[in-house]
Amino acid sequence: MFEQLEQIDEKRIELESRLSDPAVIADQSEYRNVAKEHANLLKLHESYSLYKKVKKELQENQELLKTEDDGEMIELARSEIEDLTTQIAELETNLRILLLPKDPNDEKNILLEIRAGTGGDEAALFVGDLFRMYSKYAEVKRWNVEIMSSNPTGIGGFKEIIALISGNQVYSKLKYESGVHRVQRVPETEAQGRIHTSAVTVAVIPEAEDVEVKIDPNEIRIDVFRSSGPGGQSVNTTDSAVRINHLPTGLVVSCQDEKSQHKNKAKALKVLRARLLDKMEQEQHDQISAERKTMVGSGDRSERIRTYNFPQGRVSDHRINLTLYKLDNILLGKLDEVIEPLILHYQTKALNTQQ
Repeated sequence: MFEQLEQIDEKRIELESRLSDPAVIADQSEYRNVAKEHANLLKLHESYSLYKKVKKELQENQELLKTEDDGEMIELARSEIEDLTTQIAELETNLRILLLPKDPNDEKNILLEIRAGTGGDEAALFVGDLFRMYSKYAEVKRWNVEIMSSNPTGIGGFKEIIALISGNQVYSKLKYESGVHRVQRVPETEAQGRIHTSAVTVAVIPEAEDVEVKIDPNEIRIDVFRSSGPGGQSVNTTDSAVRINHLPTGLVVSCQDEKSQHKNKAKALKVLRARLLDKMEQEQHDQISAERKTMVGSGDRSERIRTYNFPQGRVSDHRINLTLYKLDNILLGKLDEVIEPLILHYQTKALNTQQ
């Protein structure tokens, strides 16, 4: 591991030199790539520098034990050695995590797709609750949220909503949110106060760049139609809504949120491109080893991953047996208390797989 860290530090120095190269500065695309790689290695460098500093302090205290006669100084050195040994173990674990193979999608923006499952109107209302939760979390992270497509109901919920969330390392934070989210609460229309259980599916799909997925115009059929709102009523009088059918895969994307047909088409193509990339990656995941699946996450959206219990104010993540009685805070976007333990869980699994 330490030979690898020394080599990485040499690479960091090389990248620093390239960042001041006029030819690299002139090519903005190349400069961004070099700057991003340098930023990643700088984090590793800082952790490694701290590790070496603590290691040196430990050696100095160990030498002090051999030469010191003063009982008080010896006791102090022993206490320091104990603290520094614990710190070194933590730093080594952190370095191993930083050296894990990176998920190539971690830096990407995402398409967040939330759909009502079982539960009728109550499920549709919870789609709206979850979308607001993720939107508030995005505010905290200073990400941008743009609704790409939505299918609202007449009671304030959504049959489905699709949004593009862009910012710094969005996918790395939200990639474990894919799956079935279950809600248990008493609907407002329930006169007898019985708890209903509904389900909503969440899909987190990395945004596809144009260079990653090429869409052949001959392989898509584009239909235009008049936008409609809840209950089927028309919301405008022009054929501005767009439906794109990708003939080879059968994928269909519709967008009607914009009044401009051109804007709806652009949004629908962005969603289609991301879904095609996701489909390609899912097919690749099916062919690779179970160990690799553990490292990057299976992406399985069929399993129930989390339950939101309103009567008890409880949120339970079933993958890591995490239960928090902080439902109100979590729905207000304070999601790090769930997301950070998930990330640590999967990083630990990846470390154990490597050992």
